[in-house]
Amino acid sequence: MGNNGKGIRVRIGESERGLHDADEHWINQQINRRRHDGQRICARVFVEDAFVNMILSTPACANSGGGGRPPNRQEKRLFDLWNKLGLNKTEFHGRNLTAFLKQVS
Repeated sequence: MGNNGKGIRVRIGESERGLHDADEHWINQQINRRRHDGQRICARVFVEDAFVNMILSTPACANSGGGGRPPNRQEKRLFDLWNKLGLNKTEFHGRNLTAFLKQVS
């Protein structure tokens, strides 16, 4: 896990980076390249620490199934933030994903 006690990874398509390497430039580059190629953009954020173990996905990602249990308080907060920033919509923007990562870290 990272220096802040969290293990956070970002995957856009087949490219994946840890939180500290997934900067705004990389995120926008990955999204814009796929949009330019006419691809649907699947972005996933993996969050794991002592209180949270979840994967958040944009709508274009293949369904990976649910967690099988209701989210705890911290997980619900992340779901709410994901939705508030529009990452539950097909046409999300890189700045929304960057904002989510800044608030999660």
